[in-house]
Amino acid sequence: MTNSIAGGPRISRRALLGLGLGAVAAPALSACGGVSTTGADGGSGSVAFLSTQFTPVEERQRFEKILGERVSAAKVAYNPVDSGVFNSTITSQVDAGKVQISLVGGLHGDLAPHADRLMDLDDLAGTLTDRGFAPDVAGLGKLGGSTVKYVPWMQATYVMAVNKKALEWLPSGADPQKLTYDQVLEWATAGRAGNGGKPIFGFPAGPKGLYHRFFQGYLLPSFTGGQITTFRSAEAVQAWEYMKELWAVTAPASTNYDFMQEPLARGEVLVAWDHVARLVSAPKDNPDDWIMVPAPRGPKGLGYMLVVAGMAIPRGAPEAEKAKEIIKALTTDEAQIDVLRENAFFPVVDVTPPETLPPAIRLEAAAVQAQQNADDAVISLPPVGLGAKDGEVSQIFKNCFKEICIDGRPVQQVLDAQAQQLNAILDELKVGCWQPDPAGQTCRVL
Repeated sequence: MTNSIAGGPRISRRALLGLGLGAVAAPALSACGGVSTTGADGGSGSVAFLSTQFTPVEERQRFEKILGERVSAAKVAYNPVDSGVFNSTITSQVDAGKVQISLVGGLHGDLAPHADRLMDLDDLAGTLTDRGFAPDVAGLGKLGGSTVKYVPWMQATYVMAVNKKALEWLPSGADPQKLTYDQVLEWATAGRAGNGGKPIFGFPAGPKGLYHRFFQGYLLPSFTGGQITTFRSAEAVQAWEYMKELWAVTAPASTNYDFMQEPLARGEVLVAWDHVARLVSAPKDNPDDWIMVPAPRGPKGLGYMLVVAGMAIPRGAPEAEKAKEIIKALTTDEAQIDVLRENAFFPVVDVTPPETLPPAIRLEAAAVQAQQNADDAVISLPPVGLGAKDGEVSQIFKNCFKEICIDGRPVQQVLDAQAQQLNAILDELKVGCWQPDPAGQTCRVL
């Protein structure tokens, strides 16, 4: 794979603001005469849909309902798997010429390593010009080449949820919509002191938590302007010294938290950062008691991670034409709004805003839009081109957290040691850098 394919085109900060994030509302799910999804084995003539998305049982069930109601062209067998299984399945089937899956859906980074194994979809993309995909997002689907390899499916990001009870400890003069990292630390410190010694800040550091994305897409970009190349820089040391201070005033039970919406809803913590899909249930019952706010700013700006998912068709897919019809169905305004309402993944189409949106989604939409509209935004993508090694790279960031914040080891020593492991993986893969690191070069820690 070339560096250009691995990294893809750069995304401008404001390119996603017209994608329906400010939409206010979702119509009721309505049956459209489609068929229900039956799981892994859809039977003869069904379309096997392999995906890295909606792996939690509840998310999968809600998406299967959307498939059943919005897709009428084919019976769909939806199979959510982890990235390792996703990668090995596509590789083994396409390389052996024995393809059983007809549709794949994953993040940009899940699809990028398979550019040569995916069908060209220029013909399909040409029929979808009315969807209103932002040019930069649509351009990602070319995976650095000249032809469309995937069609945008949905997008997501991470923000902060705040119970209004916590606002009494907000630092004087601080705007919760424009927080700095220093203000968050001051807030968490004052909150713990004012709350009888009980921390108000929580963090998804559980076994299935997405806390590594915080370091990759938020902390390090905000302090260093990069994710990989700056991994062990002086600015990275500053970032991790900060994280150590924040962790000292964070709820210790955070090492058990996978989804922050649950401890937030129970009142165990009052402020938390997480993926939008893992926060949305917290304010569901009492939305007037909550606000959602953008991630904080650091010395380099407001670092945040943009998660773009796409749909593609493997070369040799047995039901390629039906797969194209499914892609068409899932990029309609109605299906996109369904996914927003049910699973809190945001539209990639220029959807006409319905009149009402569930309050919890509306709170998130405002935070997402404010985050993307920040003048000092530093956009990050999840790691691109790592394939089966994605988990190993994620573990390196988790190791840094454990060794620095929990075990108390010297920051520079930890970063130097983990950088060696990270470079060993990257030197083997020889992938190009992804945002916010400079494009056009083989990625490694400097």
